[in-house]
Amino acid sequence: MNKYYTRACNFYYGTASKTYIKKKQSIPLNGYNSISFDKIEIIERKKSRIINLKDINKLPNKIKNIVKRDLKNIKKKKIFKKLNLSDTPILMGIINLTPDSFSDGGKYNKNNFAKKHVDNLLLSGAKIIDVGGESTRPGANDIKPDKEWNRVKFILKNLKNKKSFISLDTRKSFVMKKASKINIDLINDVSGLTYDPETIDFLKKTKKPFVIHHMRGTPKNMQIKPTYKNVLLDIYDFFETKLKYLRKQGIKHNNIILDPGIGFGKNLKHNITLIKNISIFHSLGLPIMLGLSRKRFIKDISKENDTKNRIGGTISSCIQAYLQGVQILRVHDVQEINQAFKVFRELQK
Repeated sequence: MNKYYTRACNFYYGTASKTYIKKKQSIPLNGYNSISFDKIEIIERKKSRIINLKDINKLPNKIKNIVKRDLKNIKKKKIFKKLNLSDTPILMGIINLTPDSFSDGGKYNKNNFAKKHVDNLLLSGAKIIDVGGESTRPGANDIKPDKEWNRVKFILKNLKNKKSFISLDTRKSFVMKKASKINIDLINDVSGLTYDPETIDFLKKTKKPFVIHHMRGTPKNMQIKPTYKNVLLDIYDFFETKLKYLRKQGIKHNNIILDPGIGFGKNLKHNITLIKNISIFHSLGLPIMLGLSRKRFIKDISKENDTKNRIGGTISSCIQAYLQGVQILRVHDVQEINQAFKVFRELQK
């Protein structure tokens, strides 16, 4: 039996979007008039086609019903605890308290350096601070839970005093439980909630918001010849299956973010396919997050023009994501990314 997927496409922005919506020629994405669309791509495993919204009623009933169901999720206003999803993109600032993260390992291990960096992220416009104490770069080894906790506890307590929106980047329920006493806001587990069998029970009991992240394999082996039948649809199916499983486990809330995991068990072609078609995940009805900052794909594309911090490639890929309605961007260089979006949005008016 064929499975059909619906991807919003052909977007309008700013003043143009509001004009087309008023004329009923486009539909708001995620319930906000600043971005809208007038076409959809109907995708199957072996083929796809793009149609105008006005032609949906001409589709066979089976496909039409699927498309209309998906459109409800694509159009609806997304709600997330303590986050204003109308003010996009929301920048998640990264603070890695590790000696071996791929980009900034060792820079913020001392408490005074970490505190200063967090202050800079917040002043630069980060709405979320993502705190991690274990590197998950390609080839990274696991560390013990108590060691990871000792790395992050100071800055988590510091952020609590600032009343910030705190995200905890961990795969371990031990660290989650310790941090929950500080009242963190979000669990960002790059394993897709599979590393620690106690994680789902913790999320069920605490009702903590969390990210469903996709990763093929583990950090140790994820970049050893990753393969997919269809990377876009395989990851969509992963999210759909995971959500059904979580509902069966008793997690009923919708404070869930989806992250397809750029660079986590994906090669260059996989990453490009995901970024170019990221709007497909809106039909799952939840906010989308992307971590594009300083990633290897930027080097693979730019080649001899690669630079240490890859700010140019980060900005361009972040704007590409924003143009498809991605709500949250996880970045190192908040000041520069924020500047880029201020200018871009003003030019769209």
